[in-house]
Amino acid sequence: MIIGIPKEIKPAENRVGMTPSGVLELTKAGHTVYVQSGAGVGTDFFDEDYIGAGAQILPTIEDVYATAEMIIKVKEPIEPEYKLIKENQLLFTYFHFASCEALTNAMIEQKAICLSYETVETPDRRLPLLIPMSEVAGRMATQEGAKYLERTYRGRGILMGGVPGVPPARVLVIGGGVVGTQAAKIAAGMGADVTIMDLNLERLRYLDDTMPANVHTQVGNEMRIREAIQENDLIIGAVLIPGAKAPKLITRDMLPTMRQGTVLVDVAIDQGGCFETSKPTTHDDPTYIIDDVIHYTVANMPGAVPFTSTLALTNATLPYAMQLANKGWVKACNENSALKLGLNIVKGEVVYRGVSEAFDLPYVPVEAVLQKEAVEI
Repeated sequence: MIIGIPKEIKPAENRVGMTPSGVLELTKAGHTVYVQSGAGVGTDFFDEDYIGAGAQILPTIEDVYATAEMIIKVKEPIEPEYKLIKENQLLFTYFHFASCEALTNAMIEQKAICLSYETVETPDRRLPLLIPMSEVAGRMATQEGAKYLERTYRGRGILMGGVPGVPPARVLVIGGGVVGTQAAKIAAGMGADVTIMDLNLERLRYLDDTMPANVHTQVGNEMRIREAIQENDLIIGAVLIPGAKAPKLITRDMLPTMRQGTVLVDVAIDQGGCFETSKPTTHDDPTYIIDDVIHYTVANMPGAVPFTSTLALTNATLPYAMQLANKGWVKACNENSALKLGLNIVKGEVVYRGVSEAFDLPYVPVEAVLQKEAVEI
C-alpha cells in the first residue's frame, strides 16, 4: 500500500502521524511511505530520519495527498485540506466528527473512507487509540490547571500542595475514566485535596481502592456537582461518550456560584466540551475568562508535548495501521471488530450512529457497507 504522512497544519500542532521507527516497520513489510518534508520537525524527527527508515520525502502537503492511498495523521483535516482528499482515500486519524458539522459534511462530500482513532473499540469496551492521548491530556490537565491557579493568570493564587500550616488546593475531577484517573493521580501527587466524580459505582469502588488517601470518590449527579464547584479551586472536565457529543455538566448559570479565580479545564473539548461555556482555544491563546472563572479549553492539548505524544500514539496505532496496509481496509475491518467500529464515514455514507445522531444525518449500518464493499472486491 502507498501510505502518506503529511505535516499537521492545525495551529500549534507539533505532533506527527508516525515516528521513523513506525515507518521502518511499514517499509519492512513492503509498503511505500511518503512523508512530507518537515512533517516531524516539531517532534525532533527530521527528513533524514525518515529517509533512513525507508520513506520517501515529498515537498508539499498536496503531493502527499495526491500520491497516497492511506493517509496517517494525528488531528482531523482542517478546511485547507478538505479538497486535497481524494474519493476512496483512506484517512486514519482522530476526527471527533460529532463536534464539527463542517468537517462531517466535507468528508461526506469528498467520499473518503474515514477511520477514526477515537472510536476504535475492543470487545471489552477499551478505546486503545484514544487511551494514549487521554493519558497525556489527563496529566496535562492538572499541570496546566496548576499554572493557571497562579495569580499571574488571574487565578486564585493557590499552590496545589499548600505548605505546612496552609491547606492545599481543592481539585474536582468530573469523570473517572482514563483522563480523570490520570488527572487525579497527578493532582494527588502534587499534594492537592482531590475529589473524583463518576456515575459508575463499580468504577468509584476501584478508584477508592487504588488511589492515594488524598483522593475521594463521589457520585457525580447534578446536585453534587452544583455543590462541589463552589468549594473547589480547579475543576477538570473528563467525560467521554465515544463518537458523540459530550454532555454539558457545568452550565452557564453555575459560573457565578464559583469563587473568583476558579480554573476550569475542559479535556472533553474535542467532543464539544462538557461545560456549557466552553469553546475551543489554541496553545497560543489557551484561556478566556467568564464571570471571573478561567477557562482552559485547548482542543489539542497533547500537541504541547509532541515528543511524548507522538511516541505514545505510534505505539498504539502502528499494529492497526499495519493491518490496514497489509489487508486493505475492507478485509481488515471485517476481520477486526475494533477497527470496524473505527469506521465513521465511508464513501459519503455515515456508518457511525453517534455521528448521524449529532447532525440528524442518514445512518447506514457499517456491516451493510462492508458486505457491499467485500462483494465488489
